[in-house]
Amino acid sequence: MSTAALPARPAPAAPPAFAEPELTPRRVVAFLVMVFGMFMAILDIQIVSASLPEIQAGLGASSDEISWVQTSYLIAEVVMIPLSGFLARMMSTRLLFTLAAAGFTAASFLCATSGSISEMILWRGIQGFVGGGMIPSVFAAAFTIFPASKRSIVSPMVGLVATLAPTVGPTLGGYLSSNLSWHWLFLVNVIPGIAVTIGAWMLIDFDKPNWKLLGKFDWWGLLALAAFLGGLEYVLEEGPSNDWLADRAVAITALVMVLGCVTTFWRAFTRDEPLVDFSAFGNANFAVGSVFSFVMGIGLYGLTYLYPLYLGSIRGYDSLMIGETVFVSGLAMFASAPLAGILSSKLDLRVMLLLGFLGFASSTWMLTGLTADWDFHELLWPQVLRGLSLMICMVPINNLALGTLSPAKIKGASGLYNLMRNLGGAVGLALINTILSDRRDLHYERLAESVNWANPEAVRQLDMMAANLQAQGIDGQAGALAQMARRLHGQAAVMSFIDIFLLISVLFAGLAAAALLMRKPAAPAGAAAH
Repeated sequence: MSTAALPARPAPAAPPAFAEPELTPRRVVAFLVMVFGMFMAILDIQIVSASLPEIQAGLGASSDEISWVQTSYLIAEVVMIPLSGFLARMMSTRLLFTLAAAGFTAASFLCATSGSISEMILWRGIQGFVGGGMIPSVFAAAFTIFPASKRSIVSPMVGLVATLAPTVGPTLGGYLSSNLSWHWLFLVNVIPGIAVTIGAWMLIDFDKPNWKLLGKFDWWGLLALAAFLGGLEYVLEEGPSNDWLADRAVAITALVMVLGCVTTFWRAFTRDEPLVDFSAFGNANFAVGSVFSFVMGIGLYGLTYLYPLYLGSIRGYDSLMIGETVFVSGLAMFASAPLAGILSSKLDLRVMLLLGFLGFASSTWMLTGLTADWDFHELLWPQVLRGLSLMICMVPINNLALGTLSPAKIKGASGLYNLMRNLGGAVGLALINTILSDRRDLHYERLAESVNWANPEAVRQLDMMAANLQAQGIDGQAGALAQMARRLHGQAAVMSFIDIFLLISVLFAGLAAAALLMRKPAAPAGAAAH
């Protein structure tokens, strides 16, 4: 009798399957509330980018100080994101998200009422820190409260918010600061933030707190993590404009960063309850997906930075005109999210990645024909293709990285996964700024060498400019040389943009090839049919 019962046992034991979660209307609404909170937190990274001149004028800040309105947010957020996994296990998703939403809302109001640049930097840092607690919680919830059969719906939603929010940030910020005032960049968060806070407290019921972890909280580990990630963000932000380690502050911060890095990893691998659990990288799918997330951060934040920079510095657009021009990518993402969900349930994820990476590479390759006269019409199709490709990439990367992890690993892994995307953006922006500066100088030197008195075309144009200026009663010779120098600087800047677009094209084309070398991820437990 007992031997007859034995063959039936291996069936439930074979997969260390995770029980299919119970999906209730309450949990769906709670998840939507969390998604909106995440949208606000990611949006605020970029919402000030097109409006920094208005904030600078309003607060009487210097050009060196105003950059910290964005830098303080990024540094604080990048520290909180990996920390959120431990905090969620300790205090539960409900309490963490509620406190994060409430803190974010309060900090937003305080940013709007700042009377000095010092106050603004302080409140922006707090806003970034507490806002960083909302982002990984949403990714974790998407892969723990929804059954695998619903992943083709949920993953595009999360991917859309993660990519759309930084893309529309400059657009919304430019509109608010142009039509209202810079204060509304932050006041716009208050009413929605209160609603998210109340909704999170009343609806989230995904897990229970484990307050015993409070006694195991690694305060030295937190200090090391802040030194590591905060120092890294500072070096990447300030390095390109300060000749990297030649600047004393950057060099000292780099040393603090290295010490923090060594201490962070040492404590992570020697403590029973580390603040940051790196064990998820033992899962090959998560490790590869995190690398892809890092590179996606370069593409996402890099292009979100380059488009406004070109339009502002080359075309002379104001913040509102820039926002109206770059909004196309956001519309393309929004329109293609359902398509990405459908494809994720019908196509091999590796094929989706291949298509997405090739599409992104093609969108930047189209920009290698850039001139100083390009505006909305020339930038339209590269932006549409970029938005479409981002969504086609993001959905399979999310599923690949987080879809095969156990529920116990999801919270910590979600923080690391989002951290990789943010670090990709930080590293990408630092490299972009460095390359732009170096290549601009190089192109200017080469152009200037060809513009000499032995070049008949250069002499002809200088004579024409000199004649025009003399007709206006201006010193023609000196004025013509100054005009020619400005023209060469502008052309050199355009050529440096082309170099960056070419590099990004090569990077994403290489990722497309790497996608083909990956193993097909195993179907998640509980998936209906293979």
